[in-house]
Amino acid sequence: MIKFFKNFRKEESGAVTVDWVVLTAAVAALGGVVYTAIEDGADDLTDKTSTFLGKQDPNTATTS
Repeated sequence: MIKFFKNFRKEESGAVTVDWVVLTAAVAALGGVVYTAIEDGADDLTDKTSTFLGKQDPNTATTS
């Protein structure tokens, strides 16, 4: 049984796959964090733009 564990610890055939899985999970988590930050900023910008445009009077617009 001890020989099995020693051989299992030395085996590296699946190590690259594990590395890629961990790396992919980290990138996905980072993408989720960035999306949350962008979503809040975009909502705020949309609200401010809507408020600004709602206060504009199209009858007072000038053309050059």
